[in-house]
Amino acid sequence: MQSLWMLVACAMFAIMGACVKVSADAGASMPQIVLFRGLPSVLLLYFWAKAGRRPIAPKSWKLHIRRNVSGVTSMWLGFLALAYLPLSTAVSLNYTAPLFIAVWMLAWGGSQRDPVRILAVLLGFLGVIGVLRPSISEDQWFAAMLGLCAGALSAIAMMQVRALGRAGEPEWRTVLIFSCFVVCSSAIGLLLDGWRDLDWRAWLALLGVGLAGLFGQLTMTRAFGLGSALLTAALQYTTIIFAALIGIVFWGDLPDWLAWTGMALIIGSGLLSAWRTYSEDRILRGQQPPGPEASAKEAEHV
Repeated sequence: MQSLWMLVACAMFAIMGACVKVSADAGASMPQIVLFRGLPSVLLLYFWAKAGRRPIAPKSWKLHIRRNVSGVTSMWLGFLALAYLPLSTAVSLNYTAPLFIAVWMLAWGGSQRDPVRILAVLLGFLGVIGVLRPSISEDQWFAAMLGLCAGALSAIAMMQVRALGRAGEPEWRTVLIFSCFVVCSSAIGLLLDGWRDLDWRAWLALLGVGLAGLFGQLTMTRAFGLGSALLTAALQYTTIIFAALIGIVFWGDLPDWLAWTGMALIIGSGLLSAWRTYSEDRILRGQQPPGPEASAKEAEHV
C-alpha cells in the first residue's frame, strides 16, 4: 500500500508539472501559477489545524525563514524551467537535490566522504550532461540553468527541513508555513506584474496545478508515514518517468537514448545518495528499525 501511495504522489507531481507548462503556454503569469500552487494547501491545512485546535505559531521563525527562502526560490526557478523546457528535462533537473546534498557532504562532511557518495556525484553529473545535451536548444540553456539552480536550492531546503524536524516542528506546520510563504511571494509578484485576464484553458490548468500539487503532497506524506523511508525515496523518482511519458503523449517530446541514459543516471545517483544517508542514520540509531514517525523524519533529507 505504501508503494501505491507514493506512485500516486509521483503521478500527481508529474501532472502538476504538465499543468504548470500548460498554464504558462495559455498566458498565465508565473505569480498566478505560484499562487495556485500554494493557496489550496494554505486553506486546507489552516482549517484542519483550527478544527483540531492545533497551535499554528512555530517554535522557531528563524528556522522557517531559512527553509522558506531557499524553498520558495527553488519553486519559482523550477516552475520557470517547466515553462520553457521539455517536461522530462525540467523535472529531471528539479530532482537533482540529492546530488547536491552528496556534493555538500563530500566538501564539508568530514567522515561522510566515501566512495559511494563520490560515485553518486559522478553518476549525477554525467546524468545532467546526458539530459541537457540532446534535449535543449541554445535558447533554452538559461532555463536549464534555472532548473539546475532549483535542484541546488531544493537541497538546501531539504537540509533546513531536517533541522526543523529535529527542533520538534510537526510536518503539517512546516508545510503550512511554507505554503503561506509561497502565497506571499505570489502576492508580491502580482503587485509588480498585475493580474492577467485568462481564458478557460488557463483557469483549468491553474486548477490542475493547485489540486495535483495538493494531492501529491498529501499522498507523499502518507507514503512516508507508512513504512520504509528508503523504499519511498526510491519510488519518488518515478516522477521523472511519468513526466517523460506525459511529455511524449501531449508534446511529442521523445527523448533519445542519451537523454534516457541521463535520466537513469540521475535516478541512480539519487538512490545511491538516499541509501547512503539511510544506512548512516541506522548506524547512528544503533540499527534500530525505524517506526512511522522516524521514517517520516528520515524522508525529509533523503
